Amino acid sequence: MNELTEFLLRTGDDALVAAQRLGEWVAAAPEMEEDIALANIALDQLGAARLLLSYAGELMTGSGQRPAGAVDGEVTEDTLAYLRDDREFRNCLLVELPNGDFAVTMAKLLFLSAYQRLLYDRLVASTDGRLASIAAKARKEVAYHLDHAQLWTLRLGDGTAESHRRMQAAVDQLWPYTHELFQADEPTRRLDEAGVVAAPDTLREAWLGLVEPVLAQATLDRPADAWAPVGGRAGLHTEHLSYLLAEMQVLHRAHPGARW
Repeated sequence: MNELTEFLLRTGDDALVAAQRLGEWVAAAPEMEEDIALANIALDQLGAARLLLSYAGELMTGSGQRPAGAVDGEVTEDTLAYLRDDREFRNCLLVELPNGDFAVTMAKLLFLSAYQRLLYDRLVASTDGRLASIAAKARKEVAYHLDHAQLWTLRLGDGTAESHRRMQAAVDQLWPYTHELFQADEPTRRLDEAGVVAAPDTLREAWLGLVEPVLAQATLDRPADAWAPVGGRAGLHTEHLSYLLAEMQVLHRAHPGARW
């Protein structure tokens, strides 16, 4: 698999799995307005995933590569979303973790959207015109996601004793998983040097510059950097992704080739 295809799968899978998790809040959010907000954020993430995975599918079709479960024909966004097993997904572990309570979801959204905002800002200047246009659309949407997560982090962290406790527990739980977002490897470094993508490890300091002030204003402690689970980029996932994919893929796999 070429390096750009691998990057597109990583970035698209992050958005796809995040969309699926956020969609689980529909009809279950703490208030009606938040129900609609999370649904819209999920749709934004799904839209970005579709663009990224469609591009990856075209590159795979052109090079004759196919997911293990796919039949003959072109590789599309649907092929990549519905016909790959968990070991073929390249999303970070952070997005596949269960929603937990509302504080966990907001902490996850804060960490992810800050990363995506910085990534898309860099990709707008990509030498790959297709990738640059995808990023130009996605960064406008993720700016809202980041703002939404920041407001809730402040509201919960600097709220009641109970909301503060839950928000701090969420930050502590998820912080170790943020390190994988910035995991460096040679393929992304080479793409960075060519001006195609931003190597993830170059975004870490800017990400801290976005996240740390929010935590401080919310009276939350920034966890120490210690244990840092990785594996998602290599297809080594938690058990949670298998259950998520079983629900997401069941209809397509039950009726292969079906069209509305």
